[in-house]
This record gives sequence, structure tokens and C-alpha cells, in this order.
Amino acid sequence: MSKAVKTQETQFFQAGSAKKPFVFASGDELPGITVAYETYGKLNTAKSNAILLFHALSGSQHAAGLNQAVPHTDERWTEDIHQGWWDLFIGPDKALDTNRYFIICANYLGGCYGSTGPASINPETGNPYGSSFPSVRTSDVVASQLALLDHLGIKKLHAVIGASVGGLLAINLATLHPERVKLVVPIASGCRTTVLTRLTLFEQVLAIENDPHFKGGDYYDGDAPEYGLALARMISHKTFVHLDAIERRARQDVKNGGSSLAWYRVQHNVESYMLHQGKKFVKRFDANTYLRIADMWLRYDPLRDAGVKTYEQLFARSAAAGQHYLVFSIDSDFCFYPEEQAELVSHLEKAEVSNMHITVHSDKGHDSFLLEPQLYTPHLSFLLEGRWNKGSVDQRVQEVE
Repeated sequence: MSKAVKTQETQFFQAGSAKKPFVFASGDELPGITVAYETYGKLNTAKSNAILLFHALSGSQHAAGLNQAVPHTDERWTEDIHQGWWDLFIGPDKALDTNRYFIICANYLGGCYGSTGPASINPETGNPYGSSFPSVRTSDVVASQLALLDHLGIKKLHAVIGASVGGLLAINLATLHPERVKLVVPIASGCRTTVLTRLTLFEQVLAIENDPHFKGGDYYDGDAPEYGLALARMISHKTFVHLDAIERRARQDVKNGGSSLAWYRVQHNVESYMLHQGKKFVKRFDANTYLRIADMWLRYDPLRDAGVKTYEQLFARSAAAGQHYLVFSIDSDFCFYPEEQAELVSHLEKAEVSNMHITVHSDKGHDSFLLEPQLYTPHLSFLLEGRWNKGSVDQRVQEVE
């Protein structure tokens, strides 16, 4: 008999007010924001066993267990996302062992799964924010989640972990607020936006912007820009999944239905598979949120945010705080190529930051970090349990009482 799946419930934290608004890096303000989050495990009495987990572009606060309903998500909380996106990694005796650690995962500011975003209601107008919602930077997301940590009484994280776009946020938090975290784990990520990534993201922006239903972002009273969002997802999907894996999935999962576009007739299972991925995605995501996160990725600049000129100066903050980095590469990654992690590690070493670099050998591409816990768990456990620095008693986490 299989074990019962643990059910989860999203919680909501309110930050800011009319008297003390939340201020974005752009200078824009909102009178208050909501952060949707979930937690796993128990916070120990010293509040020293907390791990903050940043999700990827289309992820959510729901990282583990089963959650079948989240308020304020309209019909976007589809069955596809009822199971936590990192369920293979979080739980008793898993990589993020809930017998030892208190894990927090929050939906990004600008998101569409309960945190304040473009689809949220503007209290001043009674309508969705739409195009009026501010642009979001990684430092804004970090600020909103640090406010959540303050609310929970957590002064210093045992670790911050982020995969893909989440890794950019992990680095941002670690360098902007080095006193707030001990261990930093960027998985399949980087330290800047490359030219190739910039072009791929720009294509996705254009796909949404050119959908006739987009209307500059004010589409909530009519048809959503589903064609544009589906195309954006298709553009990104081929960087997330290794091309060989796409071919295998297309052959196994999707039969060629011979459907037609306006003129072109779909002729191959790979084409049918990609159309299926795009159509499925639009049911669970908001186009304005997609644009905010894509824009956040395009504008990512940890040097600007920290007010420094070089990466050596940036990571000198991590060195001074005694942080340790565990950097994961995936050898078949087409989204964040292994060269990007090598560049990050080079900067860490020049700044004399303690680090460990692991290359995962996988045929699943960027998505490996979601699918193959056996390739990551030994290294994550080694890090989180303090075995990387056996001489330091400080690295050991006080057991949960």
C-alpha cells in the first residue's frame, strides 16, 4: 500500500500599508502586498534550521505534498500543479529532510498563484492591476520574502536554494544581505543574463505582446492572450527539456492528430507535442506574470543591485560573511549552459569564497533538477548536515524539538 500524500495549505502574509507602502526598485509603490507561501517541517527553538527555496519561472509556492485549491488563483490552479513541484526532494529523509529542516517556499511578487501580481485587484479601482502593475526586479522579490522571514522571526537562514531563475534570486539574496544566510545553493543557474538567454526571452516577450488579445496587458475583461502565451511557452520549453527527451516524449505521449493551423498542417509528433505543451500551459498561468518574470530575468544585474562594479567585489561580501556555495551544473542543460556555472565558480574563487562545484550527468537537460533527486540528494545532504566543514560546530543544525 502506498503512503498517503501529505496535504498542504497555502498561507498568506501581508506586507506594507497605505502609511508605509511597499517600494519597488523602480520607485513605484503599492499600498500593501500579499506573499503566498507554504512551509514544510518545523522551525526549531533557535530558529536556526530554516531553508528558503526559490522556485523557477513558472513555479509556485507549492513545493511539496498535495494542494488541490489555492484562494485568489481563479481557474489557474489546475490539476497539473496539485502535486508539489519539488516533492521528490522535500520530506522525511529526503534531500531537504523535514525531520531536520524548516523549508519555506513563496510565490514571487508579480506572480499569479496568490502573491500580489498583475491579475490581483487594485483596491483603488476595484479592477485587476493589469498594465499598471510595476515592473519587478529580483531585489523586489528578495525584499518581499525577507519581510516574510522577519514575520516568521527568522534572522539567519541555514540555507537558500534556487534552481534556474530561482538561482539568480538566491545569489541576489546572499550578496545583498550576506548576514541573512549561511549556505547558498544555485542549481542550473548563473550570475548574469547571457546574450543567448536575452534573445530567447525577447522572443517570448514579442510572442505575448503581439497577440491581438494582449491589449497592452489590460485583457482581464475579455479573451486572454492565449496564443501568445502558448508560443512563449513553446519557445522556452525547448531550452528546459533536452531535445532527445522531447523526441522521446513526443513519440510516447502525444499522437499526431494531423491538426491544422491557418495554413500549415501539423505533420510530426514533435510539433503536436509542443502545441500540447503550449495549450496546457495557458490554462495555469497568466501572461502578465510571465512578462514580469521574463523582464525580471532580462534586467537581472546583481552588480547594480549591490552598488559594486565587479563580481570580485560582489562576492567579497559572501567571503566576509563566511558563506559557502554549492553550485550545480547539468551537462545537458540548454537553458543555463554549464559554462555559466563555471563562470560563477571562477568569480567565487577569485573572491576567495568557500565553494563546491558539482556537475550532474543527465540526459534530461535543464529539467533534471525536477526529476532526478538521486543525482542531487547526496550532495545536498552533505552540505546541509555540515559535513563539508566537519571542524565547524557552527555548521550543525540544532535538532527540531
